[in-house]
Amino acid sequence: MRQRLMSVGDDFWIESDRGERVYKVDGKALRLRKTLIFEDPSGRELAKIQEKVARIKDTMEVENPDRRTLATVKKALIKPIRERWVVKIGDGPDLDIQGNILDHEYTFTDGRTAVATVSKRWFRIADTYGVEVAPSQNPVVILPPP
Repeated sequence: MRQRLMSVGDDFWIESDRGERVYKVDGKALRLRKTLIFEDPSGRELAKIQEKVARIKDTMEVENPDRRTLATVKKALIKPIRERWVVKIGDGPDLDIQGNILDHEYTFTDGRTAVATVSKRWFRIADTYGVEVAPSQNPVVILPPP
């Protein structure tokens, strides 16, 4: 996953390990709350991720194109360097995300089993991350930046 340093609305492409463009993330500019639209390469909307306002904890909703909730992501615990989120999946097991904000290293688990990892160590290019997602998981729920 590569993010452009300077772009209007924070748009970026998510590429496969072979360099193929798989998802476009359209960061909607000039909105009161952070909104990301996930699209396939042809521009078809797959999901909308939107920050919820007036919450004590940081919360984001992941919705399908019909605006039904696929997942709710909530910041669970704040520590000086490590962060933790809980992902409530509508029709599947919930996920826990734990990570180190300084090293940009995150692990997603569905209890005790790791189902995805995010690592910046695999790349030397600025704002580039490697994401490995288990075949049993919906990548649109895993890929949004926490």
